[in-house]
Amino acid sequence: MRYTIFAGIAEQQGYKNTSRLFKAIAYAERIHSTNHFSRLSHLNGGYVTIGMAGFGPGDTSKNLNIAIEGETYEINEMYPAFLEIAKIQGEEQALQSFKWAYEAEKTHAELFKKAKEAADKKADAKLAKIQICELCGYTQEGEAPDTCPICKA
Repeated sequence: MRYTIFAGIAEQQGYKNTSRLFKAIAYAERIHSTNHFSRLSHLNGGYVTIGMAGFGPGDTSKNLNIAIEGETYEINEMYPAFLEIAKIQGEEQALQSFKWAYEAEKTHAELFKKAKEAADKKADAKLAKIQICELCGYTQEGEAPDTCPICKA
């Protein structure tokens, strides 16, 4: 949701491409969460998740920094821990979903870094079409590949 909020702020500030990037990655993150929930639907009870999401939206540069920090946390800490726990618990379906998301997060961080470089110069990011794999959330600029490099869809 924060990326959707950040998209609105970027739009208001005249950063149309950065807004489009926030919207695209918000959609990719929805794919990740849908995969995670569906692969763990056999569990009963309410489980609390800790997303470590940054709050306090500001201008687009600040919001991009929050996004980069969040993606970096997911790459360096969150998904490596999730992957290890899924292995220990024998949750093969969750392991697959976490692997897909972990790899996709790397592209998210790089795209946000590109947009931040532009925003810090008071410019909008120069972005081509943004493609998102409907199965795993892989995100890239340009034309869609014939086969997703993460999930092979």
